[in-house]
Amino acid sequence: MILFPAIDLYEGRAVRLYKGRYDEMTVYGEHPVDIARDFVASGCPHIHVVDLEGAKTGGTPNLSAVLSIKEKSGAFCEIGGGVRSMDVIERYLSSGLDRVILGTAAVRDEATLCRAVGKYGDRIAVGADIRDGMVAVSGWTETSGVSLEAFFARMEEIGVETVICTDISKDGAMAGTNLALYEALAERYRLNITASGGVSDMDDVRRLASMNLYGAIIGKAYYTGAIDLSEAARLAGDQTSDLHKGAAT
Repeated sequence: MILFPAIDLYEGRAVRLYKGRYDEMTVYGEHPVDIARDFVASGCPHIHVVDLEGAKTGGTPNLSAVLSIKEKSGAFCEIGGGVRSMDVIERYLSSGLDRVILGTAAVRDEATLCRAVGKYGDRIAVGADIRDGMVAVSGWTETSGVSLEAFFARMEEIGVETVICTDISKDGAMAGTNLALYEALAERYRLNITASGGVSDMDDVRRLASMNLYGAIIGKAYYTGAIDLSEAARLAGDQTSDLHKGAAT
């Protein structure tokens, strides 16, 4: 299982939200590049980056910070937040980032999703942010009315390979992840599923790895010291299997 330690960007700083609430934001670092370098030094050469401003408004307001993370860490970098058009997708991928994550656009603009998957294949992933069994959009500020089950089935039909599934109720709460959800998804769908939200301790890592999931995102637990990345990487297994993909070498 690949670990994706996370950097959430807001005004160029590394921050974390509590359950997706922008009014409950904690700043963890003024220099995200230093955090990225620590991820790689700890044996985690894949990084999950979210542009929180982009998630609300669209566009790429933190592009320079994301590219600096990629360039100076040498990590495989996937980016999400505000990816709602081919222009944004192409801007990120042509700049050297490895994978782009569509969230709102995957729900509301299926034509763009299909076009992106057709052109870029596994360099396109989808984020499924779940609240009360429904997919949330626009930086978690709205509920789409699309059920988790219907959404995952449609992603399979379209040919999406990787889905990052976040249980919003668990995100940033340090109360454990939704193990039952990820076990059910792994058994039901042929997708590469990345668990996100509430991965709080080493037991979460161990149990998720035992499900043979594709990946898991570690956020607040890294910043608070609840998870030691070096030990987590050892528990999760080989962390190099995706490094040949995308723009990374």
